[in-house]
Amino acid sequence: MKVIVIGAGVIGASIAFRMAETGAEVTLVEALRVGSGTSSTSYAWVNACEKLTSRSYFDLNYAGVKAHRRIAGEIEGANWFHRPGVVQWKDSGAEASGFDKGDFDKLERLKSWGYPAESIDAATLSELEPEVDSSTFSEEGAIYYPEDGWLDAPVYAGAIVARAQRHHGMRLVTGKKVERLLTRSGRAVGVLLADGTEILADQVVNSAGRWANDAVGDAEYGLPLAPTVGLIAYTTSCDSSLRHALRTPLVNCRPDGAGRILLRSNDIDKTVPIDAEAVPSHPSAQELLSRMIKLMPSLEGLHVEAVRTAIRPIPRDGLSAIGRHPALENYYVTVTHSGVTLGAFLGEAVRDEVIHGRSVPELAEFRPARFF
Repeated sequence: MKVIVIGAGVIGASIAFRMAETGAEVTLVEALRVGSGTSSTSYAWVNACEKLTSRSYFDLNYAGVKAHRRIAGEIEGANWFHRPGVVQWKDSGAEASGFDKGDFDKLERLKSWGYPAESIDAATLSELEPEVDSSTFSEEGAIYYPEDGWLDAPVYAGAIVARAQRHHGMRLVTGKKVERLLTRSGRAVGVLLADGTEILADQVVNSAGRWANDAVGDAEYGLPLAPTVGLIAYTTSCDSSLRHALRTPLVNCRPDGAGRILLRSNDIDKTVPIDAEAVPSHPSAQELLSRMIKLMPSLEGLHVEAVRTAIRPIPRDGLSAIGRHPALENYYVTVTHSGVTLGAFLGEAVRDEVIHGRSVPELAEFRPARFF
């Protein structure tokens, strides 16, 4: 079987890798560099604890968490999955989780669904992160996810793409934008690149994320999307003892290598314009830094070194859209806001559905057909 995968982010790289393992003739097409799109501008928390809108959505994301653990254990030298634990203040809110304070006990629901989580107090927090100012800690306490962590997404994508090339003969085409799908008699038969090159295949998988609709060339084959803007700031290197990822009312932060700290905030994201200039002096970046210093006063004097903005790919109803497009045979779509968490699992799942013809139950409620 010949397969084209569009987009070499976390999802596209995972799918191409798992398909190439089966012996399929896979071509992975990326407009820029591997892992250079939205995958490179993510807080990258691999989790299911924020996905409580339904049990099916939780189960899908928990499958993603487990798949990342599998692939990290499967590949020798894997260095991209960091799991020191994540701490979330109980009054910090959540992103796309369905959790409404007072609506239910999040911790108890997570425990009943088998997710590793525990309540901690200020004393335990000070043991985990001694530089955090205790006055910023709510009396409600925090939830500690001892097995959670984050992904170095571009590193992950690059490693498995290289492995697919070396060991399974996958073809990688970079720096070439897909202009449109090639179709014949109601079926996808390949893609046309912006330079006029045609690549033919038996199946086309679109994992271009926020650019998914740009790659099809015909609105009939698109999906209704409602993308949002995100801004991430990176500090200069410092001697902070920060070890865990923290989700607080002030700021979400985590280590990012070489002593740098990654910063973002849900409420600040809502104020960032779509054309925001990604520069360290950006007011939102400076506000993130100010909040970080309030959370950890020992960081006084730290500066913002870099800023990145992202347009997150989100289907109109806020849930993932994964499966065959009802308007075109042999065409499969993967668009989700949970790309980092779901990437490794979608590699396995899309392989099973496209190559082996098996329906994956975790995807049943998230098909693109619901929009049509």
